[in-house]
Amino acid sequence: MKLDLEMSDKNQQIYKAYDKIYSLGEDLSYARSIVELRDREIQSYVQNEKMCFKNGIKRVFRKIIPAKIRRALRNVVGKVEEDPEIPSVDNLLYTYVEPKLTQAIGKEIEDFKKSPLISIVMPVYNVDSEWLDLAIKSIENQWYSHWELCIADDKSTNIDTVEYLKNIHNPKIKVQFLDANFNISGASNAALKMAKGDYIALLDNDDEITPNALYEMVKAINEEDAEFIYSDEDFISTDGVCSNPHFKPDFSPDLLLSHNYITHFTCFSKTLLDKVGNFNKEFDGAQDYDLFLRLTEQTSKIYHIQKVLYHWRTLETSTSVNSDVKPEALRRGSLLLEEVVQRRGLDASVVYGNIQHYFRVKYTIKNTPIVSIIIPFKDKSELLDMSINSILDRSTYENYEIIGISNNSEESETFEMMSALEKKDKRVSFYEYNVPFNYSDINNHAVNTYAKGKHILLLNNDIEIISSGWIEAMLEFSQRDNVGCVGAKLYYPDETIQHAGIIIGLGGYAGHSHKTFARYSGGYFNRLNVVQNLSAVTAACLMIKRSIYDEVGGLNDVDFKIAYNDVDFCLRVLEKGYLNIFTPFAEAYHHESISRGYEETPEKIARFQKEKDALFERHKNILESGDSYYNPNLTLDREDFSICQR
Repeated sequence: MKLDLEMSDKNQQIYKAYDKIYSLGEDLSYARSIVELRDREIQSYVQNEKMCFKNGIKRVFRKIIPAKIRRALRNVVGKVEEDPEIPSVDNLLYTYVEPKLTQAIGKEIEDFKKSPLISIVMPVYNVDSEWLDLAIKSIENQWYSHWELCIADDKSTNIDTVEYLKNIHNPKIKVQFLDANFNISGASNAALKMAKGDYIALLDNDDEITPNALYEMVKAINEEDAEFIYSDEDFISTDGVCSNPHFKPDFSPDLLLSHNYITHFTCFSKTLLDKVGNFNKEFDGAQDYDLFLRLTEQTSKIYHIQKVLYHWRTLETSTSVNSDVKPEALRRGSLLLEEVVQRRGLDASVVYGNIQHYFRVKYTIKNTPIVSIIIPFKDKSELLDMSINSILDRSTYENYEIIGISNNSEESETFEMMSALEKKDKRVSFYEYNVPFNYSDINNHAVNTYAKGKHILLLNNDIEIISSGWIEAMLEFSQRDNVGCVGAKLYYPDETIQHAGIIIGLGGYAGHSHKTFARYSGGYFNRLNVVQNLSAVTAACLMIKRSIYDEVGGLNDVDFKIAYNDVDFCLRVLEKGYLNIFTPFAEAYHHESISRGYEETPEKIARFQKEKDALFERHKNILESGDSYYNPNLTLDREDFSICQR
């Protein structure tokens, strides 16, 4: 690897460590260096230099790493803070295990009520025959045999490619040689014209599908009546080594507007395809993304198979390794999202994300409604001063009211601060509600008694706003009819993640996504930097329409007086059919637990356990079935999106 940029000594050391493993692959001291050199300096470098470092190390770790080094990494990983921009040790230890065809599965396939013909569409252009052969063999090895492969050769100039195609003699494989180069959409559409199947599946000419791929798709068609199906995937090296699995959430419409997280493996009904039309040549390079957005607009029968069914080949000519190889795809990704915005009648603009092929659909605020910011507190005047002044000084949105609710405050400094803040800005008002502390009750009282806004923003008194457009970033989603709770990106004062959404089931109940990751890290497949749907967000900074707040009866002030009230609230909103959203574009510091302390007394611990039990009782279904915006292949033991080690 070449170092084209100025780098710190430590960055150079870690590059040398990777280079050593890349070339020798045997020295355990270098294996330990990988873990020992994970620090925030490198994370910042990754972010600031457009992920060059990250892309470099991806190429290294797609090579075979000897078992000795894997063991060494396993031994030291628990001792050092993880750097999410460097492939985690869990990911390095990922091994794809090919499933076995059992008699029971064979019988299940025979007994399918629906056994549709699956037409696999494959455009081909100058691909190395070695990869093409592996791709085709992966189809021929399918457990489910009712398929056809439709290949359209896009006027390949590589004689080896053409000769290979001419020598295919499988009657289930159709090959058409186009008389001109029509590019990927044109070739794909030509392949679609040959398709006779009830369902269409997509496979790139240098990738592979797992032997159970079509079986799983047809199973979903039978059991779920699915019209659009996608799976998890991983990456496969030229040596046949699988790595870096992408364990995806179930359908997340806002994540799909941020990034084509669906990619591979996909299968959809021909009837659905006929509704939206074929591939659009205007979006060559991002043609799948365009098609997926159009298809998912026309059906709610979307099903995610939580298994790796696709191996994405890591070639230097592929975006799986280098996102720069198809620069037109980035521009066309933006253009197709602009078309989506127009097609759906959205008042929004499309902005490039933090790295290539990630975007932000930024909605225009309608009619500048009043936002009622509710802040409960007890004394801690220094926190009150910090929190409210950060709102007043940094917010660009002006039509809000701040309702401070004093709960049994006693210190004279607190009341002096309340008076000073009311005099400073007429939008600030304080009221007393001197009852035994009950977070849910205090907020409900404030909303029901004082709030004038169409939108409610629950805010802890230990929140310090740091992004000027934070209200707009939350309001753009809260104003949408189909959106319930909107959560913000919160940091600890040491610049690590405190909140980026809540995952149901972590630790047995609920935990925070990517907790303690570095502020500028991307997280799991850049999830820390994109708008996405989640099951729950923290009420430390949560916006919701007043109408929905009332519809669900506010926070539960009987069962969740202090803990898990926000989780319960979000899940009840979700049950009503609304989407909950995390946005990374509303940012604040969360000086967590400064105002109340930790649950350390026997009384507090008992109360905390009682509320945990109440959460499990009320939301047993989701806790047992799993969070649809997470993935069962990811751990519930940590908050780092690492792979579940079964």
